[in-house]
Amino acid sequence: MMDKVIMAGFGGQGVMFLGKVLAYAGMNTDLELCWIPSYGPEMRGGTANCSVILADGEIYSHVIDQADAAIVLNKPAYDKFSSRVKPGGVLIVNASLAKIEKERDDITIVKIPATEIANEMGNPAIANMVCLGALLPSMNLIDYSTIEKAMDKLTSKRPQLLESNLTAIKKGMDFVASN
Repeated sequence: MMDKVIMAGFGGQGVMFLGKVLAYAGMNTDLELCWIPSYGPEMRGGTANCSVILADGEIYSHVIDQADAAIVLNKPAYDKFSSRVKPGGVLIVNASLAKIEKERDDITIVKIPATEIANEMGNPAIANMVCLGALLPSMNLIDYSTIEKAMDKLTSKRPQLLESNLTAIKKGMDFVASN
């Protein structure tokens, strides 16, 4: 079994952190994994994307031509990566920043107002975690408990971030469950 996920957005939106969370969750459960970050030339405001492959067996290629899922945090990311989700896959769209004109009908598209939800929580920087929560019900190999353990490790130097990130993930999961 394998999960191939692409995450994309502007630099500063936490795209690489999203990938790290999935990678750490995979490491904690003894999965094979591949995490490949790709930065634009700018530090903040430029493009950023990463891909994560999680597998319970050997990963033969680190290239993701067709992803099982993708998280796109803005319109340019949607334009570039929505076509790379395979038929039957899941696309999580931050509907606060990406208005979709033409939708695909062969994938599940979850339009979540992640930035608005994060703003309501008082921290616009955690919109990425809201989107991760929206993705979790579609994952085969990762669940909330493995993400929670990964977040605990990743926020160990800044423990005040753990609770807000986990709450944001739960908000994303709740959104999907109620829609």
